[in-house]
Amino acid sequence: MTRRVVRIAMNGVTGRMGYRQHLVRSILAIREQGGLELGDGDVLWPEPVLVGRREHALRALAERHGLDPDAVSCDLDAVLADESVEIYFDAQVTSAREAAIRKAIAAGKHVYTEKPTATGLDGALELARLARTAGVKHGVVQDKLFLPGLLKLKRLIDGGFFGRILSVRGEFGYWVFEGDWQPAQRPSWNYRAEDGGGIVVDMFPHWEYVLHELFGRVRTVQAVTATHVPQRWDEMGKPYQATADDAAYGIFQLDGGIVAQINSSWTVRVNRDELVEFQVDGTEGSAVAGLRTCRVQHRSATPKPVWNPDLPVTESFRDQWQEVPDNHPEGGEFDNGFKAQWELFLRHVVLDEPYTWDLLAGARGVQLAELGLASAAEGRRLDVPELSL
Repeated sequence: MTRRVVRIAMNGVTGRMGYRQHLVRSILAIREQGGLELGDGDVLWPEPVLVGRREHALRALAERHGLDPDAVSCDLDAVLADESVEIYFDAQVTSAREAAIRKAIAAGKHVYTEKPTATGLDGALELARLARTAGVKHGVVQDKLFLPGLLKLKRLIDGGFFGRILSVRGEFGYWVFEGDWQPAQRPSWNYRAEDGGGIVVDMFPHWEYVLHELFGRVRTVQAVTATHVPQRWDEMGKPYQATADDAAYGIFQLDGGIVAQINSSWTVRVNRDELVEFQVDGTEGSAVAGLRTCRVQHRSATPKPVWNPDLPVTESFRDQWQEVPDNHPEGGEFDNGFKAQWELFLRHVVLDEPYTWDLLAGARGVQLAELGLASAAEGRRLDVPELSL
């Protein structure tokens, strides 16, 4: 067996997503399983280099997980100058991401990054151009495509279950506490537009790749945004004015005449089975997919509800749907979505296997968020031009 070590500069791992999903549940999980098998007995072994602004926090993470205590740095330039580092990963706040990725590309590193890739479309497209010119491999996290519920949904689409797809309805969100009497579940910068916050900037890039990959390219967007909770309390317990949108209500027209409507909110109390659900309706059947589950109702089994507000409902509508079995195509159980995409990107870097979720795909997400905010500000539907480099 040959072990192929790949050193990865991981910037922003002291944050919630960078730590939980990318360091612990992806890179460290790959190490715990013995590395990533590449075939012919070869194994890829990821070696993280922790980068950030707080050295004591980085060293605490390294000690907690038994990592090399010397593979910790607050000097990004020095890390990027290290020829043994092959990949740069970014999970920083959005406002710091573009400049760091530019440095990584200039240093000849392959780039894997959270989204949005930049604070504006021009910057996101420039990153894609720079990466192409430099000849480095690049990828953007599009984790929801790898969720078990959406993988089952894609299997239904590919199998022709829906017939002609008519519409998609999405509901995402939960109540994020204001921070006064209960600690907030999200950092305070998320609610300050000047710091790159806002639910449109956060979630519309997700909706772009979900819609694009599963149903078709987004042709138009019409959005209404709101800051429903205007005052919140930060990590130090101090009140501040929320200047970013905490809810967005979007309508998207897709290729083939499909209409998608997605509500995104940090000010909604959950009355659904999962924190995100998508209902897809087609001429031959419908499905409701969440993070892990997917339920279907075929045309042949569709009941005939009758509207009668004078009588109580005598049947459970939910019970009329059928659960889609896991039936993982490779057997076993569905893996963590972040880890699954990390493995694909690592194989892309080392084996040059195909990989489509690149910086141009990331730019499409930035574009949709930018147009969504413009639509809300102008009160009209906007076209979404197709991007190219």
